[in-house]
Amino acid sequence: MENTVQHVRRALKTRHLSMIALGGSIGTGLFVASGSAISTAGPGGALVAYIAIGLMVYFLMTSLGEMATYLPVTGSFAVYSGRFVDPALGFAMGWNYWFNWAITLAVDVSTVSLVMKFWLPDVPTWVFSTIALIIIFAINSFSVLSFGETEYWMALIKVVTVIIFLIVGFLTIFGIMGGRAVGLENFVYRKAPFIGGIPTILSVFVVAGFSFQGTELIGITAGESATPEKSIPKAIKQVFWRILLFYILSIFVIACLIPYTSPNLLGSSASDITISPFTLVFRRAGLASAASVMNAVILTSVLSAANSGMYASTRMLYSLSRHGDAPKVFGTLNQRGIPFAALLGTTAVGLFTFLMSIFGTRIYTFLVSASGLTGFIAWLGIAISHYRFRLAMKKQHRPLSELRYRAKLFPFGPILSFVLCVLVIIGQDLKSFADLDWQAILVSYMSVPLFLILFCYYKIRYKTKIIPLDKIDLTRHDIKSEKQ
Repeated sequence: MENTVQHVRRALKTRHLSMIALGGSIGTGLFVASGSAISTAGPGGALVAYIAIGLMVYFLMTSLGEMATYLPVTGSFAVYSGRFVDPALGFAMGWNYWFNWAITLAVDVSTVSLVMKFWLPDVPTWVFSTIALIIIFAINSFSVLSFGETEYWMALIKVVTVIIFLIVGFLTIFGIMGGRAVGLENFVYRKAPFIGGIPTILSVFVVAGFSFQGTELIGITAGESATPEKSIPKAIKQVFWRILLFYILSIFVIACLIPYTSPNLLGSSASDITISPFTLVFRRAGLASAASVMNAVILTSVLSAANSGMYASTRMLYSLSRHGDAPKVFGTLNQRGIPFAALLGTTAVGLFTFLMSIFGTRIYTFLVSASGLTGFIAWLGIAISHYRFRLAMKKQHRPLSELRYRAKLFPFGPILSFVLCVLVIIGQDLKSFADLDWQAILVSYMSVPLFLILFCYYKIRYKTKIIPLDKIDLTRHDIKSEKQ
């Protein structure tokens, strides 16, 4: 078994890790949802929100990078939570994350059909979704390298699109393309740049947070990286600058060229790509085929997200099984080093959820709502685990020179990440609390009680306690969870 794992580990290279983390964060959140952020908080408010969340994500990635280079395991933050905090937290974190991506997989393949309707409106939606699910399954069942290469090229398409968008956007701002130069006039238009003050900026934190989700995939891939101690720090450094530049500059361009009062920004959705902020900017510059091109890019983004989701959930289920927290059958590898049983199990859940979107919309809505905040819960787990990991190093008199990569500004990083994650989770839908709309509260916050149920189940059944700092296992090997 271990020989196979070591063989697999050599498959993913630095360029794969960089693009996987970058590709996981550049998607429909930037291409589509960024418009609603500008519409809600104004150009200045949107920029502040994305800068704040971008910095938080950077600190989270350095925290994850420090642990992943010290202990590169497939289960990533679920393993770290169980090892550095409490086995019950690791159990809940792993199942929570697996469930999130298995459901997201179904959402993504459903979105494929919406995007394809732009070109082929008369073909039944289930046809496109089924084809997408088969393609994603095939990519992940062939080899780890096939996943890495596919994700690399799909992410590259998104990166090139953003670069072209920025060039065209700045040329339009200065009047070189699209006619009159607009400069910063939309930043002082009516109530701009800040609309609604701090409360609206906090509400946009949620939108920005969802946009950045997927960057933590770099921790999952660490277990199958050739040289994690070299490739992960390099990937984290590259991802930070790329995300900051791509997201902040893209939102700046959109805010310059489209006034926050535009009804098209508020109505942005994957079902109508003709009013994507990117499409609107390209059209303003005089590029008539912008809608069709952006539709193709968004199709690539959705497929990329589904591909990453299948990989992440499969590896998490495999890790849960290896640590005794899931049925043993999911902890096996085939001859190509693929956890095929875990892949089948994840695909089955994704397929079930997709079928529910067709035949049982109530159940589908429930499942999607239940996975809503799980990404932020995973980020909380990363911050807590890293903080405890460092405290254990100090308690056990382990020198920091043992760390192959050191997180920046500890303990400020994990503390800031923890606080902002809590703010985002609480601020998911504050209006529903003000209106005492219990149905909306249930839909918005359902993933929190589900996570707590998993945590409490394990804690009560195995009577686990928070691991004392001097008892935390800091040896560099992947061990099976011990039921305390």
